[in-house]
Amino acid sequence: MKIVLLDGYELNKDLDWSVLQALGDVIFYDRTAVDDHAEILDKIKNADIVLTHKTPLDEAVLSKASQLKYIGIMGTGYDVVDIDSAHKKNIIVTNIPTYASDAVAQFTFSLLLEVTGQVGLHNQLVHKDKWSEGPDFTFWDKPLFELKGKTLGLIGYGHIAQKVAKIAHAFSMSVIFYNHRPKQVDNDWVKQVSLDELLKQSDVISLHVIQMPETINLINKTTIDQMKNSVIVLNTARGKLVNEIDMADALNNDQVYAFATDVVQKEPIISNNPLLKAKNCYITPHIAWAPLETRERLLDITVENLKSYLDDKPVNVVS
Repeated sequence: MKIVLLDGYELNKDLDWSVLQALGDVIFYDRTAVDDHAEILDKIKNADIVLTHKTPLDEAVLSKASQLKYIGIMGTGYDVVDIDSAHKKNIIVTNIPTYASDAVAQFTFSLLLEVTGQVGLHNQLVHKDKWSEGPDFTFWDKPLFELKGKTLGLIGYGHIAQKVAKIAHAFSMSVIFYNHRPKQVDNDWVKQVSLDELLKQSDVISLHVIQMPETINLINKTTIDQMKNSVIVLNTARGKLVNEIDMADALNNDQVYAFATDVVQKEPIISNNPLLKAKNCYITPHIAWAPLETRERLLDITVENLKSYLDDKPVNVVS
């Protein structure tokens, strides 16, 4: 059985892949050109099983992958695979729904605390002698904010958002959420509201929905116009949820106080991305999922998904 891993660079650095190698003949590729159909097809044309993290498998590729029986998406989002085309060819597709929930929730608050606490900035200034050369016992170069009493609005209320909600509650924030369908809540400190109400009420807005046609550019000029001018917007979901031109304009015009994101529309980021020159914009290179423990869990679940498929009992199937 031939197993092909298309883009293992980020994972290969420090993980033990022997558990996967025990299941078949594994070919590892550090990277595969995401826009080169010929390269992708050449690598998977004789594969029974393909594992992909960010390399897209669309209809043009899947239609020619005659031996392919199983695709394991090494992540939560499944927009990287044309699911309809896979199903037409009777290819099983699995993903890993909750492997990074704790890490991403933690990172979401890391972004928020950076915006409100300015730890990075003031650490740099201290190391540049601004404190030692100053006359006072303290100084600050940017506003600092308490989270207590502020309203956090969560767009989407899946596993990650629910963990973020619990952290926010521990910081004495009010928590509201919008979900495209009603969600049962088991406490009295979180409230479901309409999207319009969330946009109007929130001091902080955090995105936790998957990328699909109806969520692309969800945050745009129209939705930004409904927000408070003091709002902080966080994105640890998908870059295409935010219209980057509209967000940059809103930041530069003081219509949004700050935007902190771990994702952008085109990754790696392109040099002319408007967010790079926008005021109060914080960008990290898609690392919320990257703690060692999280990646180890990702590998473990990837292997368990594949084992279950080989036992004719597939789990985490994308339908």
